[in-house]
Amino acid sequence: MHVLVASIELHVPAARSLKAKRSVVLSLVRLIDQIHGVACAEVDHQNLWQRSALGVSVVGGTVGQVTNVMDAVERLVWSRTEVEVLDIHRSWWEDE
Repeated sequence: MHVLVASIELHVPAARSLKAKRSVVLSLVRLIDQIHGVACAEVDHQNLWQRSALGVSVVGGTVGQVTNVMDAVERLVWSRTEVEVLDIHRSWWEDE
């Protein structure tokens, strides 16, 4: 089993309220889940108007499969014009 986790820091420049930010973030989380079927959630900055952090995890049978899915998730996030990507950090989880 191979598990790859990504932390994605986002800026939502057009958000002028928490409600506006959450609308953008929730839409992105749902899109990631629908298209790629991975676990995704907002994990930080819930009380800031223009910042968000997403946690994404991909589980698969091979390193290549997991990497390809995470690459596709990152491309999707980078393609969204309503958010600016500030940072993406990946880490592998290892089962002992």
